[in-house]
Amino acid sequence: MDLAQGPHSLQALQARYGERHRWLLLLSVMLGSMAAVMSSTIMNVAIPDMSTHFTLGQSRVQWVTSGFMVAMTVSMLTTPWLLSRYGYRRVYEVCMWLLLGGGVLGGLANDFPLVMAARVAEGLAAGVVQPIPAIIILRAFASEEQGRASGLFGVGVVLAPAIGPSIGGVLVDVFGWRSIFFMVVPLAMLALWLSRRYVPTSAPGGVQADADSPGLDWIGLALASASTLALLNGLVQLRGDDTVAVALLVLAGLGMVVFVAWQRHLLKPRRSVRTASSGRKAKSLRQVPRVRRGPLMNLQVFGHRHFAMGALVSFTYGIALFGSTYLLPVYMQMGLGLSPSYIGAALLPAGILLAVTIAAVGRLSHRMPPAHWVSWGLALLALSFVLMPLVHPAAGLALLWILVILGRIGLGFILPSLNLGALRGLPKDLIPQASSVIGFVRMLGGAAGVSICAIVLEWRLAVYALASSNPVSADLRAFNETFVFLATMTALALLASWKMAEPVAATAKD
Repeated sequence: MDLAQGPHSLQALQARYGERHRWLLLLSVMLGSMAAVMSSTIMNVAIPDMSTHFTLGQSRVQWVTSGFMVAMTVSMLTTPWLLSRYGYRRVYEVCMWLLLGGGVLGGLANDFPLVMAARVAEGLAAGVVQPIPAIIILRAFASEEQGRASGLFGVGVVLAPAIGPSIGGVLVDVFGWRSIFFMVVPLAMLALWLSRRYVPTSAPGGVQADADSPGLDWIGLALASASTLALLNGLVQLRGDDTVAVALLVLAGLGMVVFVAWQRHLLKPRRSVRTASSGRKAKSLRQVPRVRRGPLMNLQVFGHRHFAMGALVSFTYGIALFGSTYLLPVYMQMGLGLSPSYIGAALLPAGILLAVTIAAVGRLSHRMPPAHWVSWGLALLALSFVLMPLVHPAAGLALLWILVILGRIGLGFILPSLNLGALRGLPKDLIPQASSVIGFVRMLGGAAGVSICAIVLEWRLAVYALASSNPVSADLRAFNETFVFLATMTALALLASWKMAEPVAATAKD
């Protein structure tokens, strides 16, 4: 059956559900994204229990998280090709089956390699799914509705990591680490059921998915995977063997240079071949393809200033978001001496407030350009970091909670606005590529941010341990300087966000 004319094509679903369909579609992919985000954030609470169960060291068990992150980061780049070749419905359903299967396999596994296989499968699915909502919001919703749609989507996606770890901690205490894998199963099953009703078979833009479209750029995918793996491993090794770390980072840099060169090669104009014109002595030029594949990352998106600045903001934002997510609980436990249960209970209201802020900003987004919301959010986030040195246990913890809430409000300003600000003004045929690239650089920044914050923290801890006779004071100074480092990174992102605020040049979007 012709996908474009079938009962589950975009046209058929719009005719069946009318104006409601775009909201039902957004709800469907939101639940899948919640499952993906939850699977990425909730596993940390189970790592100590898994380490004991499998009698493995902390560094090896940590690959449960690292393997997921690498798989998720790289697979994001395949989303545009998968959607154009197989359509929304098939790609989305396969991803939900992978999440579902990974949850069941990981929860039942008795061998660590099976647990790792389950996490990699979940990471691959999570990476492919995450760019899809931004594509749908920019293509299915009018410009005046995009902020509201982004706000609604952001609320659901933020609630998963806000509530997940708190629930996960209770489940680990009561049922053990296996229960963490099973948490994703109900969400994936519900997302699968909704996808059968509301997700179209068509490719982005409502066109028919083309099984004869150019093949996947496997060389680019291999280069991106190897470079990402070398980068993340190199950053981890900086905390131990400097020689290995430098070698891995050099390999990562070379891999990225080769990757960019290969992508530019695939974007070159098709070469001309001379063929004789019928009935004439003169020869004409005929265009033939250079290669039977498209680039994994279409570098043309960086030719649009708004997108290039948005990608830079997204990378530094990823460093600040994931770095602070790692740093805050460690700071509260090691620097302030708070118990893990107290920390979890204290951070939960801030996570819920973040969801509320996202919903409010989504509804008010039409009152300011997206780049202005992003700039205000980055300013609040940087302010929350730079004021952290004023917190001291002897003065009470009220200022700490105020600063945590201030930072979460800043994140609430950024989350629904960043994609809209970066992707507005792009031609519609570049939106799927641009969405996957934004997600890729954000996750790359996030994966790097955790290691970078750990490196800065350990460096400052080592310096003050030698210089100070008071261990508590030394720990606090080291944490404070790490927060200042995060504030600096966030402030640098402000420079790029101001460039996003410049007027968008008129672009043919169709």
